[in-house]
Amino acid sequence: MNSELTTNLVIVRHGQSLWNLENKFTGWANPPLTDKGQIEAINAGKKIASLNLTFDKAYTSYLKRSIHTLWAILKETDQEWLPVEKNYRLNERHYGALTGLNKKETAVKYGDEQVFTWRRSFSTPPPQLELDDPRHPSFDKRYNNVIDPEDLPKGESLKDCLNRFMPLWEKSVTQDLQRGRNILIAAHGNSLRALMLKLEGISEEDITKVEISTGVPIHYTLDKKTLKVLSKNLMD
Repeated sequence: MNSELTTNLVIVRHGQSLWNLENKFTGWANPPLTDKGQIEAINAGKKIASLNLTFDKAYTSYLKRSIHTLWAILKETDQEWLPVEKNYRLNERHYGALTGLNKKETAVKYGDEQVFTWRRSFSTPPPQLELDDPRHPSFDKRYNNVIDPEDLPKGESLKDCLNRFMPLWEKSVTQDLQRGRNILIAAHGNSLRALMLKLEGISEEDITKVEISTGVPIHYTLDKKTLKVLSKNLMD
């Protein structure tokens, strides 16, 4: 492929977090990477280094499991100098009143079908948080003066997550890619599924079946003008 006509996008879900290990709904909660997750992040960096790409910019969320994964990747690729934009629009889907609950125990309480709908449907949100619930993001200083308090999520469907992500995609990431910049994004399962839906044209029905493994990079080669996917490499 003519490198002057193409650009590169590499996305990676953070390494395993403590709440992944404990099988809890995480969302906007902020547990750290486990030892395994740190190793996954380092290995992701080694795989990305094998591409011999020089990136122009990196994006990540406000959550430390994705930030620390990005740090490991930048170290392994010897690109610690890279400009990084942290943006809440890349945060994981907010799981509302499910946040912190064990997934298996929740299925016992509400039934497998209901929990499957909350987890995997495109447009059905989880039970919403009350405004005085300490898990509500209004109690988190990271979002002070960043998001209008009325826009802080109380619980999101994948559709809501997509709608939150789209302004960042349209106003920033798309423009970077169309300028021929190589972009690296370390984020979360659902924010990356939202990206894949938009980039690959995946249907709302089919995106519910897409799984993204922790610490496994995906390398896209894109047409610089149209952002059509020319190749996709799952680096597992």
